[in-house]
Parts: sequence; structure tokens; C-alpha cells
Amino acid sequence: MSGLPGALDIARDIRDGKMSAREAAQQALARVASLDPKLNAFTLVTSERALTEAAAVDARRARGEKLPSLAGVPYAVKNLYDIAGVTTLAGSRIEASKPLAARDATAIASLAKAGAVLVGALNMDEYAYGFVTENAHYGTTRNPHDPSRICGGSSGGSAASVASGMVPLALGSDTNGSIRVPAALCGIFGLKPTYGRLSRAGAYPFSASLDHVGPFARSVADLAACYDALQGSDARDPVCREGPPEPASPDLARGVKDLRVAVAGGYFAPENAGLQEILARAAKALNASRQVEIPAAGHARAAAFLITAAEGGALHLPDLKTRAAEFDPAVRDRLIAGALIPAAWVIAAQRFRAWYREQVLALFRESDIILAPCSPGPAPGIGQESMELGGAMVNIRASLGIYTQPLSFIGLPVVAAPIAQAGKLPLGIQIIAAPWRESLALRAAYALEQEGIAAAPVPTL
Repeated sequence: MSGLPGALDIARDIRDGKMSAREAAQQALARVASLDPKLNAFTLVTSERALTEAAAVDARRARGEKLPSLAGVPYAVKNLYDIAGVTTLAGSRIEASKPLAARDATAIASLAKAGAVLVGALNMDEYAYGFVTENAHYGTTRNPHDPSRICGGSSGGSAASVASGMVPLALGSDTNGSIRVPAALCGIFGLKPTYGRLSRAGAYPFSASLDHVGPFARSVADLAACYDALQGSDARDPVCREGPPEPASPDLARGVKDLRVAVAGGYFAPENAGLQEILARAAKALNASRQVEIPAAGHARAAAFLITAAEGGALHLPDLKTRAAEFDPAVRDRLIAGALIPAAWVIAAQRFRAWYREQVLALFRESDIILAPCSPGPAPGIGQESMELGGAMVNIRASLGIYTQPLSFIGLPVVAAPIAQAGKLPLGIQIIAAPWRESLALRAAYALEQEGIAAAPVPTL
């Protein structure tokens, strides 16, 4: 496959008159038509809308107007985002019978304001409950670097669409790792922002106290530009109000000399030799001076499992009672189990959550950035049910989030960064910052990218 154009490159070329937004949209649609039959990332291609939005960008340029930051840039969204006039599937069969969305999700409206062009909706695990994107209703999304392997999930279609170059930007969601795991397995950058930073309005929920939305891209500059376009408080999402807008793009080139970088040890020390090697390279490049122990991370993961299951089970209980046969079996049984969790367990998990948050935030008094692995290893094979971890065979669906769950549990901002490895399947690291300090994590990722350590490999499709 030829070169993969970046979002900011496309926006610049359109602004400079080197190409039209219509041409950019047509090129993206052609890539989707060529590559998606091999990958199954898209569940809907919005060709008519894409060409209409592109025409509006071209008309603005013809009038001599100043174009917004992402004018003419093609993108796609996980199919749990509301798209006006389209049924919001959330990866399910049940939602396919629901009414069409009356308006765009806030995130889509924000990107439209920035001039971006929507080309479609993307495959996912049903109701975002999974890490594999092997969907019983809409098929499996394949990894662009090895189509016999999974792309991760639940935002698997989003990651595969960007990794393959079908679109330069995509939106996903992350409850327990659903942006970071597929970003790592597909070899691209992903951002899980601070809980409450970006509006989730119009994005189908999974677990309200854990859900985040965020972008994928092939470069840090593109990721930051998309993140900047998505920022802003929103009355439609009651938790999207705490943090003020914090543009990250202007700060990327400030470097990391002033940042105190640490590496997470203990629970986060990986067994995989490849992960050990890439973490060491990233730590050296960022002048990591110390190792920190995130306390009770295993307990945090267990509590995250419990709260996720309970909130998800409660949300879907009416359909579980009346339409159980229409669920993906791999999702249904976990939702039923979640609906049966005693309330006292959930209360105990929430009390632990408050204590754990205090313990982890204390670590940022002496560190600005903490590094950790994203996934326990490279992408497993499609249909593979177990893998070795800690000397035991464990379930893949339950274990791919081993390193991500303890962090989203308390809403920390994290950039997933692919670390370059010639000739090997992608692996990624988590660059973790304190709440509302996404800009620091993006700066660290940018520094790694400038050193050639972080890079999105180009698949040969």
C-alpha cells in the first residue's frame, strides 16, 4: 500500500488549494471500498453525507473564508455514536430495530464544526463489552498487520480503519481499555482523556461511571488536533463540565526536559520480553528517573470488573428479560451475571475506588508521567480463547485489559503510543498523566515520535 495521508496534511493541502475536500472524500471512500472487504471495519459508509460535507468545505474556500482546523479531513466513528438519520447500533442486533437518531452525537457535531467529513460508522464488540471485535451480528474486524489476528476492542473497527489508512482519524470509546488495547494491537496512537473531559452525549452508554470517548490517529499531531476539536463543556453530558478547555497542539514541541517521568513496576511489570524492551526504550528516551508502584492495582481491576458488570447489567436488564436470544452470547452471559451482583458488593467496590484514587493521585506529586504497557502481548489469533499469563492459561476476552482497567477505573488521561519494532506485530505503551493533564501525555508521546521510537507502522495490505 502507498503512503497514508495524515489529517493535518490533508487539511493543509485543502487550505492551500492543492486538492479539494471532495477529492479527499472520494479518495477515502475509494480506500474503504478497496480495503474494507478484507478487514470488515465499517458497518455503514455514509457516502452521500461525506460528499455533502466536503462540498460545503469547498464552497467556504471558494468564498475566501478561513477554514477551520480539520476542514475536509475524512473520519469515521464507532457505531455507538449517534449519526443523524441513522440507527445507532452499538454493535447489537437489538438496537437495529430502534428509531433513527434525531441528531448527531456532540463529538460528531464538534468535528463537523472543525470541518471534518464523516465517511461512516465502525464495527465494535456488542454494547462495547469486549476486547476482540468478534461480533456475532456484524462479523469480526481483522487486524491490518495480520488479518488472521484480532484488532482488539471494543473500538476495533475504529483502530483498524486508521491503522489501514482508510481514514486518518476515528472516534472510539474506552470503559476499561477499549481505545488503548486496539490502538496497541493495531499499532496506532489513541487517547483516553480524563473522565469528564470530552462529552459522551449521543454515545450509547456501557458503564456510566467509567465511560470515556476519544480519538485514534497515526500521528501525535493528528491525535492532538482531533482532541482539541472535541473539547468543550456540554450540558447534555452532566459530567462534562469540570475541566476547562486545554488546547494540546501548541504545546507538543515544548519537549520533555521539564517532565518527571517514572515507570510503573510491580503489577505493571510485563512478562512479555517485547514489552520489556519497548518500555525500556521509551523510558530511556524520556529520561525516566524512577520506578513507582501503583498500589492495589489488581484490586482496582477486580473492582472495575464488578462495577462495569453491575452498571452494564442494570442498563440492559429489560432486554435481558425479554430479548435474551438476540444478544451476542459472549456478551449476554456477562450482562446477566452483572445484573445479579449484590448491591453491597458494588458499594464496597465504590468505597475502594475512592481510596484507590487518592493513593494513585499521590504518585503525581513526584511524577508528571508514568509509563506502563498497554496489552499483555501482541494481537492473539481470531477465535483464540486463551493465552498464557502469569504461568496460567487465562481467557483472552477477560485479560486483554489487565493493564488498562486499573487506570480508567479512576479516569486518568492516557495516550496509547505504538513503539516501533521492525518486522514484528505492533505493541504499545500507556503514557499516563494526572487528571486534566492530557497535554503532558501528548507531549511525551510527541517526543517519542520525534525520536523515531513511537511510530505507526504501515501494513502491507
